[in-house]
Amino acid sequence: MNKIKVLIIDDSALIRGVLRELVNSQPDLEVVGMAPDPITAREMIKELNPDVLTLDVEMPRMNGLEFLERLMRLRPMPVLMVSTLTEQGSDVTLKALELGAVDFITKPKVGMADGLSDLAEDIAERLRSAARARIRRHALGTSVPTSPQPLPGHFLNTTEKVVCIGSSTGGTEALKEVLTRMPADAPAVLMTQHMPESFTKSFAQRLDGLSAMTVKEAEHNERVLPGYAYLAPGHSHLRVKRSGAYYYTDLVQSEPVNRHRPSVDVLFDSAAQVLGGNALGVILTGMGKDGAAGMLRMRQAGAYTIAQDEASCVVYGMPKAAVELGAAQEISPLRDMARRILDRLALRV
Repeated sequence: MNKIKVLIIDDSALIRGVLRELVNSQPDLEVVGMAPDPITAREMIKELNPDVLTLDVEMPRMNGLEFLERLMRLRPMPVLMVSTLTEQGSDVTLKALELGAVDFITKPKVGMADGLSDLAEDIAERLRSAARARIRRHALGTSVPTSPQPLPGHFLNTTEKVVCIGSSTGGTEALKEVLTRMPADAPAVLMTQHMPESFTKSFAQRLDGLSAMTVKEAEHNERVLPGYAYLAPGHSHLRVKRSGAYYYTDLVQSEPVNRHRPSVDVLFDSAAQVLGGNALGVILTGMGKDGAAGMLRMRQAGAYTIAQDEASCVVYGMPKAAVELGAAQEISPLRDMARRILDRLALRV
């Protein structure tokens, strides 16, 4: 069996050592090199030809984001960012994902070595997914491209329609692609993206600045309104509930589902129970199978369901599971997803 070759880039000798131990403990992964800075790493990439990199952001000699931008422009390859659980760390990591990083892992705030050890299986799975991910060459420059113009949308009785979206690895850019194409008067959107607690607020704010819709981190028991998109906070599952004639958000801090909190299955299950045929379910790029069973229950309850196609996914895990389960009624490229959502909703007026 050919092992996945990993190159670790981090200025902390402790982190390099811990990651090496964790990676080498996996039968299918192997650390082929470690670099304390991007300049050293550049030569090691040429020599060792790794399958995937782990990359810290704050390093001497060259900033990690600058290195990532150059790498994705000149020699695109899978990169897993190593981030801190801080607001600044979340902003930098989101920028790295925009530049082409596949995914990220977070450093514990305390007990660094023990904390990373506790995350061993998750780190290994993210490395495996990153090594299989579809990588696209990044355009020249680091500026964020201008958002596309929203598609036209004219809906009647939009309070009855709710779009539920689930995503994971690669989902930050996929959600951005979908939401920036939604018109300001679009039906309400509920979203679950696998993300840590400290990242979801920053991500929602980024999406809000790019979208015609109002995008926000969901709060408990707020009315679900047309023209708004609600992102599950990293500390809670997001569900939808009904009170009288209106729908409301419902945040619960129950146990993780499919190893995730927030979980897509929790959102989709509540949509099946509460929204029925008034829901439209979408599952985007991501590793694992979270959301597949919930989407099937949505379809059985009368909702229309769409999965992202394999070619446009960074990681074809969650959509694949949904398709194989018979949960998806339609398969769509990411570039067409917003149009397909709006077209289906228009049919239900």
